[in-house]
Amino acid sequence: MRTLVIGIIISVLAPLAAGQEQPLPTSPTPAVKLEDKLRENVAASETSLADQTDIAVTAYNNNLALVRDRRKVKLLPGEQTLKFMDVAQQIRPETVSLRSVSAPGSLQILEQNYEYDLMSPAKLMEKFVGKEVRLVNFSKEIGFTEVFAELLSVHEGPIYRVNNEIFLGHPGNVVLPEIPENLIAKPSLIWLVDNDATDQEIEAGYLTGGIEWRADYVLTLAKSEESLDVAGWVTLNNQSGAQYTNAQLKLVAGEVNIVQEMLYAELAAEVMPKRAMAPPPMREEAFAEYHLYTLPRRTTIKQNQSKQVSLLTASGVNVQKQYEFRGDVSFYSQKFGPLKDQKVGVFLKFANKEANHMGMPLPAGIMRIYQEDSDGMLQFAGEDRIQHTPKDEEVRLKLGNAFDVVGERIQTDFRVIADNVFQCAYDVKVRNHKDKDITVDIVEPMPADWEILEKSHEYTKKDAHTAIFSVKVPKDGETVVKYRVQVRY
Repeated sequence: MRTLVIGIIISVLAPLAAGQEQPLPTSPTPAVKLEDKLRENVAASETSLADQTDIAVTAYNNNLALVRDRRKVKLLPGEQTLKFMDVAQQIRPETVSLRSVSAPGSLQILEQNYEYDLMSPAKLMEKFVGKEVRLVNFSKEIGFTEVFAELLSVHEGPIYRVNNEIFLGHPGNVVLPEIPENLIAKPSLIWLVDNDATDQEIEAGYLTGGIEWRADYVLTLAKSEESLDVAGWVTLNNQSGAQYTNAQLKLVAGEVNIVQEMLYAELAAEVMPKRAMAPPPMREEAFAEYHLYTLPRRTTIKQNQSKQVSLLTASGVNVQKQYEFRGDVSFYSQKFGPLKDQKVGVFLKFANKEANHMGMPLPAGIMRIYQEDSDGMLQFAGEDRIQHTPKDEEVRLKLGNAFDVVGERIQTDFRVIADNVFQCAYDVKVRNHKDKDITVDIVEPMPADWEILEKSHEYTKKDAHTAIFSVKVPKDGETVVKYRVQVRY
């Protein structure tokens, strides 16, 4: 038996009567209805991307975006339906607002449906299980060229009944008589509206999921390790189910509480003038308790696309390199042996200030640091994540652990003074195998109430639970910090 090749092409054609083709309908059957609202004497209009006059997208940090879609539509006065097609598949219908731009106050939504059950060959076939379809075959070997058949099932492949015989697929096309009214070609908002004017320019605003953005920064550290250059980028991912062509793009950085009234306040926000300086790639302004970044040109955001746009650039930013040998809060209530070959962390810090060639509020993201080698080639030196950082605040990044700097901690004494009082003594050693002198911060997290009784070096009490010894360690040398502390729990 020859294997049947199953080819299914879905066509929207009128069924053929026995040997005679019936005329095609002059217009397609309406795909959707507003339940109990539509009447035959209610006018109907539709609008697609072809009618679009403007589009704006404001993306937030939490996989959410505000879309403002402006279109010219043909409307008659009175009550009618309006099919607003080509909206995002991840739209939040409860956030939709509609207003007339050309005649404010003249348009009102009476009822809304969001239709998102999109047609596909599989869904169309499922809708016709138990119904009659027409089979058109490519080969006469099957016994017929065109025949009406009952579609019995589509589970793991189509099954048909033809003249009391069961066919598992067939070498041809399946022709359906119509599109089921509960399937549509594009995600659409179906409105019952009351219109007091004629043709209008309208603007629909809604929130949608599937659009997210993040900030990424490239930092180039000078060989002197005293300055760096910064290039900030925004990476935008669109999986909302819609394309936004020639859109105005804005980004909001901050922890936004999802309240519709607050988000739509952005619709009327005025752009604040930028201070007199070289304009950054994106314009930044304060918005509510957040920061708004606007791309000064329009851009197209395609579906399933990752797009990068420049956020900021800065050169000659003063930076400091720090070495940190950190202890542990558990060291002060128990005995332990020497801790050798301990890691010393390496950090960079710089001020986000105008005087330091920065000063723009920095959205949360990853900063990646590169530095030239002896051949002048940039090499990756480490990365760290920053939180939202306002202007005039400090940025501190961990590069990694130093290769040529090691620490050692020796507990030289441990005494139990009372049930809740302990005395500990330590020798903290830092060895520097680099070819230059460095400064190392020995950071000691202290528990409960503490008092340093003896010390070889001065320290800074950073806060109630932290003592910091900042010591110089000579090249190819060692520095030892000795101290005794009493801790009361």
